[in-house]
Amino acid sequence: MRGVQLSLNKTQKLRLETALEKLESLSSSTSNNSNASVTVADTIPINYEDGVLKGHGTSEMDGRVVATICGLVERVNKLVYVRALRARYKPEIGDIIVGRVMEVAPKRWRLEINFSQDAVLMLSSMNLPDGIQRRRTAVDELSMRSIFEENDIVCAEVRGFQHDGSLYLQARSQKYRKLDRGQLLRISPYLVKRRKQHFHHLDQYGVDLILGCNGFIWVGEHVEAKDDMVLDQMIKSEQENASLSGSVSSREQEQSHTSIEIRQHICRIANAVRVLSTLGFMVTVELITELVDLSISHNLDIHEMLGAEFYVVVAEKEAERRSLATKKR
Repeated sequence: MRGVQLSLNKTQKLRLETALEKLESLSSSTSNNSNASVTVADTIPINYEDGVLKGHGTSEMDGRVVATICGLVERVNKLVYVRALRARYKPEIGDIIVGRVMEVAPKRWRLEINFSQDAVLMLSSMNLPDGIQRRRTAVDELSMRSIFEENDIVCAEVRGFQHDGSLYLQARSQKYRKLDRGQLLRISPYLVKRRKQHFHHLDQYGVDLILGCNGFIWVGEHVEAKDDMVLDQMIKSEQENASLSGSVSSREQEQSHTSIEIRQHICRIANAVRVLSTLGFMVTVELITELVDLSISHNLDIHEMLGAEFYVVVAEKEAERRSLATKKR
């Protein structure tokens, strides 16, 4: 939050500084929580009677456990470690990620996922368009570009690691698919916390939201996952027929059209993610919907959400929310 660069007048600057100082004091007062932020040489409170294990980013000095990097304190059972802020994505098996196809290679696609190496999605590790479980043939390999091609946005799951550190992905469920009719946002991976659910359907807006653990966020028009691949093949066949006949069917026009209302919802939700990312707040579906509702209640246009006043209002609301949550404890 210290690196926020906004065009603020004196009043807005004072209000923002007050809100950020309040948030910082609330964070320091709850330093015994697992998500407390620390800087180098800060003391990490622990109970030695529990037999704590010191992990990455920690060291012992004068009988105290101190942080050796800036980040968030994480606790897993007896293990205490510091997760660095603004670091590159560190994948774990089972992570839901969003990536961009960089290369179509023999029997595999290479994806850019905000990692030190490109990830690999094997042809054998995904569902075929017909949905039938069978061995992949030479015909399937030749038709790989009909599934994914360069610059396509894809959602997948981390399957495992190779000996050279590269990632293998899988897309064996219909929810893992090519993403279109939306926006791809890139934020710092530490702002996305691993949860049981990373796929969200915001029914009131008709929008799908995917919070990738790698910091890639997808906001797009809602698509029924179970019918997506079959529908994609139907659209392609209709396009081929239309090119031969020189006409476009009304069904194809309807399927390729995204209403203005849905587009506005996508842009508003995307701007909410940008605001949270700029202020350094955790990006969750609850905070995103709260910001969208806040912008609507203030009668703000979509572009006005990126104005200095809205950033200040969001910071003040977050400080007030955390203050109330602390009092309830």
